[in-house]
Amino acid sequence: MKPRKPPLMQWGKPVLLGIPLDHNSSFLRGAAEAPQVIREALRSDSWNSWSETRVDLGAPGAFEDAGNLTGMESLNAFERIEQTIAAILEAKKRPFSLGGDHSITYPVLRAVGRRVPSLTVVHFDAHPDLYENYENNPHSHASPFARVLGEKLISRLVQIGIRTLNAHQLQQAKKYGVEIHEMRRLPVPGKLKHAGPIYVSFDLDVLEPGVAPGISHWEPGGLSTREAIQYIQALPGPIVGADLVEFNPVRDRSGMTAMVAAKIVKELLARMIAG
Repeated sequence: MKPRKPPLMQWGKPVLLGIPLDHNSSFLRGAAEAPQVIREALRSDSWNSWSETRVDLGAPGAFEDAGNLTGMESLNAFERIEQTIAAILEAKKRPFSLGGDHSITYPVLRAVGRRVPSLTVVHFDAHPDLYENYENNPHSHASPFARVLGEKLISRLVQIGIRTLNAHQLQQAKKYGVEIHEMRRLPVPGKLKHAGPIYVSFDLDVLEPGVAPGISHWEPGGLSTREAIQYIQALPGPIVGADLVEFNPVRDRSGMTAMVAAKIVKELLARMIAG
Protein backbone atom coordinates (compact mmCIF):
# COMPACT_ATOMS: atom_id res chain seq x y z
CA MET A 1 0.00 0.00 0.00
CA LYS A 2 1.35 3.42 -0.96
CA PRO A 3 1.72 5.89 1.91
CA ARG A 4 -1.05 8.47 2.01
CA LYS A 5 0.06 11.95 1.01
CA PRO A 6 -0.30 14.63 3.66
CA PRO A 7 -3.62 16.41 3.15
CA LEU A 8 -1.90 19.78 2.99
CA MET A 9 -0.55 18.91 -0.47
CA GLN A 10 -3.93 20.14 -1.69
CA TRP A 11 -4.04 23.29 0.36
CA GLY A 12 -4.32 26.74 -1.12
CA LYS A 13 -2.31 29.89 -1.38
CA PRO A 14 -0.01 31.49 1.18
CA VAL A 15 -1.41 34.31 3.31
CA LEU A 16 0.87 37.06 4.62
CA LEU A 17 0.07 38.19 8.15
CA GLY A 18 1.98 40.95 9.91
CA ILE A 19 2.56 40.38 13.63
CA PRO A 20 4.07 43.62 15.01
CA LEU A 21 5.08 42.31 18.42
CA ASP A 22 8.49 42.94 19.95
CA HIS A 23 7.97 43.25 23.70
CA ASN A 24 9.59 39.87 24.27
CA SER A 25 12.89 41.10 22.83
CA SER A 26 15.73 40.86 25.34
CA PHE A 27 18.07 43.51 23.93
CA LEU A 28 16.52 46.05 21.55
CA ARG A 29 12.98 46.81 20.46
CA GLY A 30 12.02 47.88 16.95
CA ALA A 31 11.08 44.61 15.26
CA ALA A 32 7.39 45.53 15.57
CA GLU A 33 7.95 48.03 12.77
CA ALA A 34 9.11 45.34 10.35
CA PRO A 35 5.94 44.00 8.66
CA GLN A 36 5.04 47.21 6.84
CA VAL A 37 8.65 47.91 5.88
CA ILE A 38 8.96 44.43 4.36
CA ARG A 39 5.78 44.97 2.36
CA GLU A 40 7.13 48.26 1.02
CA ALA A 41 10.33 46.51 -0.06
CA LEU A 42 8.33 43.75 -1.77
CA ARG A 43 6.52 46.43 -3.79
CA SER A 44 9.68 48.36 -4.63
CA ASP A 45 10.12 49.43 -8.25
CA SER A 46 13.79 48.47 -8.00
CA TRP A 47 12.93 44.88 -8.96
CA ASN A 48 10.15 42.85 -10.53
CA SER A 49 7.73 40.40 -8.97
CA TRP A 50 9.34 37.21 -10.23
CA SER A 51 11.26 34.80 -8.02
CA GLU A 52 14.48 33.15 -9.10
CA THR A 53 12.51 29.95 -9.71
CA ARG A 54 10.26 31.79 -12.18
CA VAL A 55 7.18 32.16 -10.03
CA ASP A 56 5.38 35.45 -10.66
CA LEU A 57 4.35 36.72 -7.24
CA GLY A 58 2.58 39.61 -8.94
CA ALA A 59 0.14 37.31 -10.72
CA PRO A 60 -3.46 37.81 -9.57
CA GLY A 61 -4.21 35.52 -6.63
CA ALA A 62 -0.64 34.26 -6.19
CA PHE A 63 -0.90 34.97 -2.47
CA GLU A 64 -3.07 36.96 -0.09
CA ASP A 65 -2.22 39.66 2.41
CA ALA A 66 -4.29 39.69 5.59
CA GLY A 67 -2.74 42.91 6.89
CA ASN A 68 -1.38 43.33 10.42
CA LEU A 69 -2.72 42.17 13.73
CA THR A 70 -3.39 45.05 16.10
CA GLY A 71 -3.06 45.46 19.85
CA MET A 72 -0.02 43.25 20.14
CA GLU A 73 0.97 44.87 23.44
CA SER A 74 -2.11 43.34 25.09
CA LEU A 75 -1.97 40.44 27.55
CA ASN A 76 -3.90 38.17 25.19
CA ALA A 77 -1.65 38.81 22.17
CA PHE A 78 -0.47 35.18 21.94
CA GLU A 79 -4.04 33.91 22.11
CA ARG A 80 -5.09 36.24 19.30
CA ILE A 81 -2.12 35.21 17.16
CA GLU A 82 -3.00 31.56 17.60
CA GLN A 83 -6.66 32.17 16.75
CA THR A 84 -5.82 34.14 13.62
CA ILE A 85 -3.36 31.54 12.34
CA ALA A 86 -5.91 28.81 13.11
CA ALA A 87 -8.50 30.62 10.99
CA ILE A 88 -6.08 30.76 8.05
CA LEU A 89 -5.40 27.05 8.38
CA GLU A 90 -9.08 26.18 8.70
CA ALA A 91 -9.64 28.02 5.42
CA LYS A 92 -7.15 25.56 3.88
CA LYS A 93 -4.55 28.25 3.32
CA ARG A 94 -0.94 28.57 4.50
CA PRO A 95 0.17 31.27 6.93
CA PHE A 96 3.31 33.30 6.33
CA SER A 97 3.89 35.52 9.35
CA LEU A 98 6.00 38.67 9.24
CA GLY A 99 7.37 39.47 12.70
CA GLY A 100 8.04 40.88 15.08
CA ASP A 101 10.44 39.13 17.40
CA HIS A 102 10.90 35.37 17.46
CA SER A 103 8.49 34.85 20.34
CA ILE A 104 5.63 34.95 17.80
CA THR A 105 6.64 31.52 16.49
CA TYR A 106 5.33 29.81 19.62
CA PRO A 107 1.66 30.85 19.27
CA VAL A 108 1.87 30.38 15.50
CA LEU A 109 3.06 26.80 15.95
CA ARG A 110 0.40 26.16 18.58
CA ALA A 111 -2.08 26.64 15.76
CA VAL A 112 -0.09 24.84 13.05
CA GLY A 113 1.19 21.96 15.17
CA ARG A 114 -2.28 21.10 16.46
CA ARG A 115 -3.60 20.82 12.91
CA VAL A 116 -0.71 19.36 10.93
CA PRO A 117 0.55 15.92 11.98
CA SER A 118 4.20 14.90 11.68
CA LEU A 119 5.35 18.50 11.28
CA THR A 120 9.03 19.27 10.65
CA VAL A 121 10.26 22.77 11.49
CA VAL A 122 13.30 24.04 9.61
CA HIS A 123 14.69 26.89 11.70
CA PHE A 124 17.30 29.33 10.33
CA ASP A 125 18.96 31.30 13.12
CA ALA A 126 22.22 32.32 14.76
CA HIS A 127 20.65 31.26 18.08
CA PRO A 128 18.90 28.01 19.02
CA ASP A 129 16.18 29.84 21.04
CA LEU A 130 15.90 26.92 23.44
CA TYR A 131 16.19 28.70 26.79
CA GLU A 132 13.81 27.24 29.32
CA ASN A 133 13.17 30.66 30.87
CA TYR A 134 15.28 33.56 29.64
CA GLU A 135 15.56 36.50 32.05
CA ASN A 136 12.46 35.32 33.94
CA ASN A 137 10.39 35.42 30.76
CA PRO A 138 9.33 31.97 29.53
CA HIS A 139 7.87 33.68 26.44
CA SER A 140 11.10 35.46 25.54
CA HIS A 141 12.22 35.54 21.93
CA ALA A 142 15.06 33.33 23.18
CA SER A 143 12.66 30.60 24.30
CA PRO A 144 10.01 29.79 21.64
CA PHE A 145 11.33 26.37 20.75
CA ALA A 146 11.53 25.26 24.37
CA ARG A 147 7.80 26.00 24.56
CA VAL A 148 7.04 24.32 21.22
CA LEU A 149 8.98 21.17 22.04
CA GLY A 150 7.75 21.04 25.62
CA GLU A 151 4.17 20.94 24.36
CA LYS A 152 5.07 18.35 21.68
CA LEU A 153 3.62 20.51 18.93
CA ILE A 154 6.05 19.26 16.27
CA SER A 155 7.75 16.01 15.35
CA ARG A 156 11.16 17.32 14.33
CA LEU A 157 13.21 20.49 14.71
CA VAL A 158 16.12 21.10 12.33
CA GLN A 159 18.25 24.18 13.03
CA ILE A 160 20.58 25.74 10.45
CA GLY A 161 23.28 28.37 11.00
CA ILE A 162 23.59 28.19 14.79
CA ARG A 163 26.72 29.82 16.22
CA THR A 164 25.86 30.74 19.84
CA LEU A 165 25.24 27.35 21.42
CA ASN A 166 25.94 27.44 25.16
CA ALA A 167 25.84 24.67 27.78
CA HIS A 168 22.20 25.18 28.78
CA GLN A 169 20.93 25.22 25.22
CA LEU A 170 23.05 22.19 24.32
CA GLN A 171 21.43 20.36 27.21
CA GLN A 172 18.01 21.45 25.97
CA ALA A 173 18.83 20.29 22.45
CA LYS A 174 19.81 16.85 23.74
CA LYS A 175 16.69 16.68 25.92
CA TYR A 176 14.38 17.35 22.98
CA GLY A 177 16.34 15.66 20.20
CA VAL A 178 16.98 18.83 18.20
CA GLU A 179 19.04 18.41 15.02
CA ILE A 180 21.51 21.30 15.07
CA HIS A 181 23.67 22.19 12.08
CA GLU A 182 26.12 24.73 13.43
CA MET A 183 27.61 27.35 11.16
CA ARG A 184 31.11 25.94 11.59
CA ARG A 185 30.16 22.63 9.94
CA LEU A 186 27.17 23.18 7.70
CA PRO A 187 26.16 20.44 5.27
CA VAL A 188 25.45 21.32 1.66
CA PRO A 189 21.71 21.97 1.14
CA GLY A 190 21.01 18.82 -0.84
CA LYS A 191 22.36 16.57 1.92
CA LEU A 192 19.79 17.64 4.51
CA LYS A 193 17.13 14.95 4.55
CA HIS A 194 13.95 16.89 5.24
CA ALA A 195 10.50 15.36 5.08
CA GLY A 196 7.22 17.20 4.69
CA PRO A 197 5.05 18.72 5.82
CA ILE A 198 7.50 21.53 6.65
CA TYR A 199 7.22 24.82 8.50
CA VAL A 200 10.05 27.33 8.00
CA SER A 201 11.06 29.81 10.69
CA PHE A 202 13.60 32.29 9.34
CA ASP A 203 15.37 34.60 11.79
CA LEU A 204 17.27 37.24 9.83
CA ASP A 205 20.21 37.12 12.21
CA VAL A 206 21.15 33.78 10.67
CA LEU A 207 22.72 35.94 7.97
CA GLU A 208 26.10 37.63 8.09
CA PRO A 209 25.33 41.02 9.70
CA GLY A 210 27.41 42.76 7.06
CA VAL A 211 24.67 42.00 4.51
CA ALA A 212 21.73 42.38 6.91
CA PRO A 213 22.68 44.87 9.63
CA GLY A 214 19.07 45.74 10.49
CA ILE A 215 18.78 43.21 13.29
CA SER A 216 18.93 43.53 17.06
CA HIS A 217 21.65 40.93 17.67
CA TRP A 218 24.72 41.20 15.45
CA GLU A 219 26.41 37.80 15.37
CA PRO A 220 29.28 37.77 12.82
CA GLY A 221 30.04 34.69 10.79
CA GLY A 222 26.60 33.91 9.35
CA LEU A 223 25.15 32.70 6.07
CA SER A 224 25.34 34.77 2.93
CA THR A 225 22.04 35.65 1.28
CA ARG A 226 22.93 33.27 -1.55
CA GLU A 227 23.55 30.37 0.85
CA ALA A 228 20.23 30.98 2.59
CA ILE A 229 18.37 30.99 -0.71
CA GLN A 230 20.03 27.74 -1.74
CA TYR A 231 18.76 26.10 1.45
CA ILE A 232 15.27 27.45 0.83
CA GLN A 233 15.20 26.31 -2.78
CA ALA A 234 16.36 22.81 -1.76
CA LEU A 235 13.45 22.30 0.65
CA PRO A 236 10.95 19.64 -0.36
CA GLY A 237 7.23 20.32 -0.22
CA PRO A 238 4.76 20.81 1.08
CA ILE A 239 5.75 23.93 3.02
CA VAL A 240 2.62 24.52 5.06
CA GLY A 241 3.66 27.72 6.80
CA ALA A 242 6.52 30.08 7.47
CA ASP A 243 7.63 33.11 9.40
CA LEU A 244 10.33 35.73 8.99
CA VAL A 245 11.34 37.39 12.24
CA GLU A 246 13.80 39.70 14.02
CA PHE A 247 14.18 42.32 11.28
CA ASN A 248 14.68 45.60 13.16
CA PRO A 249 14.17 48.61 10.86
CA VAL A 250 15.52 50.94 13.56
CA ARG A 251 19.02 49.61 12.80
CA ASP A 252 18.55 49.47 9.03
CA ARG A 253 19.91 52.89 8.10
CA SER A 254 20.55 52.10 4.43
CA GLY A 255 17.37 50.10 3.83
CA MET A 256 19.47 47.16 2.63
CA THR A 257 18.15 44.73 5.26
CA ALA A 258 14.58 45.46 4.19
CA MET A 259 15.44 44.35 0.67
CA VAL A 260 17.23 41.25 1.95
CA ALA A 261 14.18 40.40 4.07
CA ALA A 262 11.89 40.91 1.07
CA LYS A 263 14.16 38.71 -1.05
CA ILE A 264 13.89 35.87 1.48
CA VAL A 265 10.11 36.34 1.59
CA LYS A 266 9.93 36.22 -2.22
CA GLU A 267 11.88 33.00 -2.49
CA LEU A 268 10.00 31.35 0.38
CA LEU A 269 6.62 32.36 -1.07
CA ALA A 270 7.69 30.98 -4.43
CA ARG A 271 8.76 27.69 -2.85
CA MET A 272 5.42 27.43 -1.03
CA ILE A 273 3.44 28.16 -4.22
CA ALA A 274 5.44 25.60 -6.19
CA GLY A 275 4.10 22.82 -3.96
